[in-house]
Amino acid sequence: MEKSSKIYVAGHRGLVGSAIVRLLQQRGYSNLVYRTHKELDLTDQRQVKQFFDQEKPDFVFLAAAKVGGIYANNTYPAEFIFSNLEIQNNVIHQSHIHNVKKLCFLGSSCIYPKLAPQPMKEEYLLTGKLEPTNEPYAIAKIAGIEMAKSYNRQYGTNYISVMPTNLYGPNDNFDLQNSHVLPALIRKFVEAKKNNAPSVVLWGTGTPRREFLYVDDMADACIFLMNTYDGSEFVNIGTGEEVTILELAEIIKSTVVYGGKLEFDSTKPDGTPRKLLDVSKLHSLGWKAKVSLRDGIKKTIEWYLANKNGN
Repeated sequence: MEKSSKIYVAGHRGLVGSAIVRLLQQRGYSNLVYRTHKELDLTDQRQVKQFFDQEKPDFVFLAAAKVGGIYANNTYPAEFIFSNLEIQNNVIHQSHIHNVKKLCFLGSSCIYPKLAPQPMKEEYLLTGKLEPTNEPYAIAKIAGIEMAKSYNRQYGTNYISVMPTNLYGPNDNFDLQNSHVLPALIRKFVEAKKNNAPSVVLWGTGTPRREFLYVDDMADACIFLMNTYDGSEFVNIGTGEEVTILELAEIIKSTVVYGGKLEFDSTKPDGTPRKLLDVSKLHSLGWKAKVSLRDGIKKTIEWYLANKNGN
């Protein structure tokens, strides 16, 4: 990508999209284009065509998606599969029609089988059953990977796909019902401290193991791969390190400086027992995560306190 290339970031207000925009601007990319959902509904084929007709971007980061945690995936399965299929179908197809030089499609580590061997290598895709709670979302993302690969094969396009682990950071969703575990815990501990609550109740047993990547690292990896990688096979993006939900809660608790107790509600679902990506392919391409979990959590809490607390 040249500094003057026209770069479209779909989903620029979301967690990943906003980080990609931030990093591109810091690095001197001056010709960025994006639209809010009100300005452009990516599920509307006609609107997406009109946007590409008008803007004709050179490069596309497809970070727009309907996302959520276990509760949201369980409650709105039809919306999760329908909306995500529409968004990626429209953007990928119009990128082809309008001769976009390169596209980066962002997936999710939930594409892997529920009981995939750990750590999860890229070749484990479609080797077993998915986690039922987010199966509709995962199938949509798998379809996106296959669509990018198929367009490369049939039309000679240059579309890459990346599969991030659990992401967190500025502009995350901190809603207690619909968010992922890390931002939900940050909000719980901040509010418990503010209200002098004696304890914080966490979903599940605390035993599942998870990997977390700070979103600025994710954006850095996407830009790095956009500039260096041309393969049709997708690439895992993560840290290669994991913690239990209990360990995660302890880090957040100590960072917030909350003095109460931790309790677990084992009637709530745990989700997949373990999710760790094998990032050896990414490392071999020359990229490694830079932000530690403790530093990333500290930065995220600072952002939350400055932007969300009390709103």
